[in-house]
Amino acid sequence: MNNNEAVQKLSKLTTARICLGHSGISIKTKELLDFQLAHAMAKDAVYLELDTDILQDLNLKTIQLQSKAKDRAMYLQRPDFGKSLNDISVKKLKKYKSYDLAIVVADGLSSLAVHRNASNYIKTLIKNIPDYSLAPICIVNQGRVAIGDEIGELLDAKVVIVLIGERPGLSSPDSLGMYLTWGPKVGLTDESRNCVSNIREHGLSYEEAVKKTVYLLNESRRLKYSGVNLKERTSDKQIKSKQKFLSL
Repeated sequence: MNNNEAVQKLSKLTTARICLGHSGISIKTKELLDFQLAHAMAKDAVYLELDTDILQDLNLKTIQLQSKAKDRAMYLQRPDFGKSLNDISVKKLKKYKSYDLAIVVADGLSSLAVHRNASNYIKTLIKNIPDYSLAPICIVNQGRVAIGDEIGELLDAKVVIVLIGERPGLSSPDSLGMYLTWGPKVGLTDESRNCVSNIREHGLSYEEAVKKTVYLLNESRRLKYSGVNLKERTSDKQIKSKQKFLSL
């Protein structure tokens, strides 16, 4: 196998930019333009406004919420504001109580990821957790991962799942992340959460992401904790054979 054949074979296995070649001392024009386009798409994903009607096709009850960040500029400049609800949103949640699971959908750093992936993921997840009582789905403008702790606490939910747009990469401006926390409450930090990342058409499939999520949900309910002490082991053959999932 010559070098060109090896590069072509390797390129089919990854979206990373490898062996781009050059013209003189410069990168080839096509590769430069592709890079500039990817960079522009990543920037657009950060500033794209969240469509709060993204889950309409699911026919589920939703609640529209807002963090303390009033706009995108404030969200980017004050990360702490994206971790807490504004007063109006807090009042909205006070009439809802006691659920097994709360699902929060937040724009994060890529509304594009939420628009493309959240509905399909939630649809697949709900089919596989029939015995969980589900709170109204909370859709949060200008939200960060930690805002799920406050929402889960206000809803008195045993566990909260936050679906959020991840920081855009130059080959993945639409990557959705899932963060799961048992016993959500204000003040928890990252070690209390489990994460499944890169959920998207060209990344981790909805079916595989839901399989991992259901495993984490069931284990956190059994053990009464989440985070660094709860290992996601769906790739283990022994665990895989014992876990029962509904057809995806």
